[in-house]
Amino acid sequence: MGTRTSIRHRPPGPSTMFGAASTALRPALESPRRPARVLAAFPLGLYLEIRTDIEPLVVAVVAGDATRLPNAVVVGDPLPAVSGGDEAAVGDGCVEIGRVTVHVRRWWDPAPALGPVGLDRVAAALPAFGEVCRAARRQPGLDPEGAGALLAEGCASGSLLSAITAAERLMGLGPGLTPSGDDMLAGMLVALRRLGGAAGVERAVWLADWLAATVAFDARTRTTPISATLLHCAAQGQACAEALAVLRAVAGHQSLEPAVRGLLRLGHTSGADLAWGLRAGMAAVLRLGGAAPYADDSPQR
Repeated sequence: MGTRTSIRHRPPGPSTMFGAASTALRPALESPRRPARVLAAFPLGLYLEIRTDIEPLVVAVVAGDATRLPNAVVVGDPLPAVSGGDEAAVGDGCVEIGRVTVHVRRWWDPAPALGPVGLDRVAAALPAFGEVCRAARRQPGLDPEGAGALLAEGCASGSLLSAITAAERLMGLGPGLTPSGDDMLAGMLVALRRLGGAAGVERAVWLADWLAATVAFDARTRTTPISATLLHCAAQGQACAEALAVLRAVAGHQSLEPAVRGLLRLGHTSGADLAWGLRAGMAAVLRLGGAAPYADDSPQR
């Protein structure tokens, strides 16, 4: 009679990856190592929540063909197989997920300079932007006539009270990891800060500063950790690659229509929500700068 020998499989050893990180993550990655946990895991991205009071609170580790979020570390290798709740760590220039360590070797800017942008260029881009959005199958997840209309009008008229009231109503409004209201507000924040600054409209940047203070005070208690982090980034003018492409197109550095279509493809409604916020922000920059857009260019249409 033969004998049966048991075979013991050794667990896989630790492995190393290398990544490129957003400069928005410098405070988290260059601090001493701190514990984190996996909030959500998808084939193209992992979201890690750091146990700290320092922003950004959430780090995204994404594959090279995923959306490049402003709080992302981009890796070229397949992502490790983990589940929500698994332990992780962030700091000392690395992200540790299970037995995998991602070393940051390069940095990229989630808010690259646009250079000077004339209000005439913004005014010319707004109708074309709106036309692509209105013809698209994907539309914002919230009715823009609600709190969105209050935000758009409050910012365009320079009413701080209306703008802050609307921002507080929008935060956390809608389903998903990034609720529609947050994405709409993020688009507005990025447009006010980036295009307002590039066009020399100081009132727009002033509004962005106050809205950023509102986000910093309220976001953690009003929305998801992932969305709160993206709002924090937007308050600094930092955005995903698709939104940055639209800003570059408005500034005249690339074609507008393909950039807008690329943005609209994001998520179920996230791209459309961000596009609405960018359009509303463009309209606000124009009005605050004394170059009111035509009524047909309103983001509510």
